[in-house]
Amino acid sequence: MGVLAGAWDWLADGANWAGENGVWHRLGEHVYVSGIALAVACAVALPIGLWLGHIGKGGALAVNVSNAGRAIPVFAVLALFMVSPLRSAGYLPTIVALVLFAIPPLLTNAYVGMREVDRSVVEAARGMGMSGRQLFLRVELPLARDLVMTGLRSGAVQVIATATIAAMVGQGGLGRIITAGFNTYNTPQVVAGAVLVALLALLVEGALIAADRLLLRRPAISR
Repeated sequence: MGVLAGAWDWLADGANWAGENGVWHRLGEHVYVSGIALAVACAVALPIGLWLGHIGKGGALAVNVSNAGRAIPVFAVLALFMVSPLRSAGYLPTIVALVLFAIPPLLTNAYVGMREVDRSVVEAARGMGMSGRQLFLRVELPLARDLVMTGLRSGAVQVIATATIAAMVGQGGLGRIITAGFNTYNTPQVVAGAVLVALLALLVEGALIAADRLLLRRPAISR
């Protein structure tokens, strides 16, 4: 209880929220890095996963290759980038490492979601004269939406949690609060930083769930 009370006191102290090392600044850095990494991962993984699921070819290989990437430690990738010419490119090494980490759940869920669409529904849509594009947009994608969104939420939470490692190579984000606590043997600050990361992940996941439900209800409203 003493540590938790100390973490609460740390969070309640306005001085810890202001300035370059304050919570608001570190939160902005964390959201910036995580947001870009997730957006890039979505732009790469979702089109590939959805298309391979649609045509039913090459998807298993792509999923296995992407899942093999999960065995590679993200910190090791980041450390490797930090001794390469990319080390002078600001947050680019962290973003690249996070993109590689986020691709597997996005790609896997997109592909599996498309392949698990009921084949009888697909064949019925083809029998109605739907083109490949219409079949993809009006039948397969809506039915695969649940798994695709699950992959997106999983990827977002993983990216936000993993972005804390950027602090271990001297970059920003909420991880800097945690490492600063370790360096000064301030356990309440370490716990406070971990709580902030967890709350951010929960907030983003909740926002994605709310956005998904809103999009799901829109067609019914338009009719």
